[in-house]
Amino acid sequence: MTVDRPDAVVVGAGVIGTAIALELARTGRQVVVVDKAGAAGHGSTGASSAIVRFNYSTFDGVATAWESLHLWASWPEHLRLATDRRPLAAFHRTGAVLLDPPFPEPADTTALFDLAGVPYERWDTAALRERLPGIDTGRYWPPKPVDDDAFFDGPAGELGALFTPDAGFVDDPQLAAQNLADAAGELGARFLFHRTVVAVDRHADRVTGLRLADGARIAAPVVVNAAGPWSGGLNRLAGVGSDFTIGVRPLREEVHQIAAPDSSTTGLTAGPAVGSTADHTADSTVGSGSLPVVADVDLGTYLRPAAGGRLLIGGTQPDCDPAEWIDDPDEADPRPTAHHFRTQVTRAARRFPGITVPNRPVGIAGVYDAADDWTPIYDRTALDGYYVAMGTSGNQFKNAPLVGRYLATLIDLVEAGHDHDGDPVRYRCEHTGNVVDLGAFSRRRPVRSGSARTVMG
Repeated sequence: MTVDRPDAVVVGAGVIGTAIALELARTGRQVVVVDKAGAAGHGSTGASSAIVRFNYSTFDGVATAWESLHLWASWPEHLRLATDRRPLAAFHRTGAVLLDPPFPEPADTTALFDLAGVPYERWDTAALRERLPGIDTGRYWPPKPVDDDAFFDGPAGELGALFTPDAGFVDDPQLAAQNLADAAGELGARFLFHRTVVAVDRHADRVTGLRLADGARIAAPVVVNAAGPWSGGLNRLAGVGSDFTIGVRPLREEVHQIAAPDSSTTGLTAGPAVGSTADHTADSTVGSGSLPVVADVDLGTYLRPAAGGRLLIGGTQPDCDPAEWIDDPDEADPRPTAHHFRTQVTRAARRFPGITVPNRPVGIAGVYDAADDWTPIYDRTALDGYYVAMGTSGNQFKNAPLVGRYLATLIDLVEAGHDHDGDPVRYRCEHTGNVVDLGAFSRRRPVRSGSARTVMG
């Protein structure tokens, strides 16, 4: 039984899918969003660290993150909700300290920042100690298992850092997805929760709709796969993927929380952020009672402030940590494990010796659709009308509002006959003026020799 005939169906109601739904609705399309979960943002989105930072290995990656910051920093204006009674997620501008990685060279990163217009400061070791008192500035590369005796070897030099004052985090990733869903709903988008897709209908080389487990059929000329770790399975139902040069697999990752240590000995607190959504021009110095985001590829960890005087700690997937690939995302355990908790918090404590390692793990596990080169796929496919926003690799939450615009633009042009494979669409950013080559996110792109090697992109 056909129950809907919208102009487009989006599979997945995470922050990416809801952003796409909103932008498609803004083009005047009737949109239906299907998700097996019970509400927006209940999948990978809810486990996101929601960090907004700009260090990527390509210009298009940097430019995308920099433009996206401007959407988060004006979140109410981006949403355009008719009522202000609903709670909104908030962007907190804390700045980010990027400890010198072994690759890429800091000069390579700053060159991309200069091209995209991202403000930054270069700190030498003395400045790093002054700005983040209590930090161990030693260079310990490569990361090692915490049970390896070599983990506690002395440093092989010292680190500097890049500081980007406009970075920060979004305080409630699940609420952000719900905000986008609400905005799309006000434009007529419909959300079908607790619904599982079991088939993708096609006629010749054109998608014609979806079939659901309850027997319902949704007929539509456009389908967007934004199903997160389930995206590979949906592609198999659609019979697409044979021309993809980039592989994508579900990867389980944990993010942990601990109480913030005494700032008198570490220089770290989890107090009020330097700036919030409404204060994009706040003072750029680290301090004022606020912990910045700290990215530490040298030890394989990152941290940011969290609510209730806590720190959120995650990992950068260093080579010494076996990847936890998942065959079925539905079977992944959402609870943190003692092993991963001890590993990540011990690494953070090596960098900030005032941090203690609690005995009981606190945190959450999520499953992400990790791409071979840690770069997403935002593209059409060989099946006309079937598009993908996948391979987000745990680092694309920050870009979701702009990804919605990317997909809406791509769909408009391709459906009108543009050959995106032969002549990739170029998107001009509204706030920064940067021009992003959407071919950088192609399903057919080559894996570059200098491609990202970690979730940091």
